[in-house]
Amino acid sequence: MKRNNVYLLGATSALLLAGFTSCKKDDVKPSLRPAVVYTKLVEDTKYDNTNTLFVDAAGASTVDVSTGNFRYRVFQGINTYANTWKTQTVDANVLKKMFANTDNPFTATTNPAPADYTALNASGVQLRNVTAASLSATDAEAVRTKIESDFTTLATISISANIPAVRGVAGYVLNASNAKTLVDTKGFETTQIIQKGLIGAFSLDYISNVLLNKGLDADNYTLVAGKNYTQLEQNWDEAYGSLTLNPIYLAGSTDSQKGTAESFLGSYIWEYNKANYAKIYPAFLKGRAAIVNNDKTELKAQALFIRTQMEKAIAAAALGYLGKWKTGTDEGTRAHAIGEGLGFIYSLRFATIHGANAKFSDDILSALVGSSGGYWDLTNDKINAADAAIRAKFAL
Repeated sequence: MKRNNVYLLGATSALLLAGFTSCKKDDVKPSLRPAVVYTKLVEDTKYDNTNTLFVDAAGASTVDVSTGNFRYRVFQGINTYANTWKTQTVDANVLKKMFANTDNPFTATTNPAPADYTALNASGVQLRNVTAASLSATDAEAVRTKIESDFTTLATISISANIPAVRGVAGYVLNASNAKTLVDTKGFETTQIIQKGLIGAFSLDYISNVLLNKGLDADNYTLVAGKNYTQLEQNWDEAYGSLTLNPIYLAGSTDSQKGTAESFLGSYIWEYNKANYAKIYPAFLKGRAAIVNNDKTELKAQALFIRTQMEKAIAAAALGYLGKWKTGTDEGTRAHAIGEGLGFIYSLRFATIHGANAKFSDDILSALVGSSGGYWDLTNDKINAADAAIRAKFAL
């Protein structure tokens, strides 16, 4: 699938003009930036500080994705260290320090290269304080505590990495290639529950429900102190930087080949939303141009599109892994599939565009794996019921 030109997305200029003419002249504040003609946003327009369209009157870049990219790196560090169970016992305190970015937790052994670990440690950027940030303080803290509890579970079961798992006993299960999957006493792959849970509680919730929702009401007429951007520009930049490290998200991708290295939500959008993955980057570009133009109608249209497609990708991924449990022929494959599936189902609580919430997510999880045996008690009927509930909610 070729990437669509940006100008194909969004509200018409006629609608925009109608919005302007309905306001008194004195109500319209002057833009800080030279206007961007939407048709100048083309396939190879980069989202970084080399972009000559997102600049101030003097030609200096107003783009800064560094905060988002730091959050992405923190997620990478957590994910990388969590998977060291294959060679060592995992320390839950290390994971908690990474989550909150305290005590300089990032090193070359805990985060993939290339990365400036000193800068990451010194950035002050963390995941904990933005995880489940759209929720009330009490509910957000419950999600953060749950993730930290998963860290503790992983540390506990990592001691059993060389013990064959059976019902009630943590350890490993093997796939057809004799690769190990580490599971807890109920047969759940904790590393996948952590990763997919953070894809929902951080990536989806913070990008979609905070930055691209509440964050659209931020000031766009004054610069943030000491910076060359407005708060609205920064909110949009942080959303993009939290999704990808690449200046052109999924550049060169086709339905069969991912063109850039992507992880977490950015990877699953490509894998599980084939109909619209190629439109996500153009929507980010056009939304950023709409901020420059103070075009709130266009901005909201692009944000809604991005948010909707992210949620569909999460839901489709949940369905995909439920299906992989059914087609799996060994415990390793099936346990891995359900671990990913459970993490994605948990993440559906943040899919607010489609009306999902914690009750929707928890009800599915309870019916699916709420028995004492968890994974070991799974049946086709339970999988089918979960599948049907997700398809109905997301019209898939």
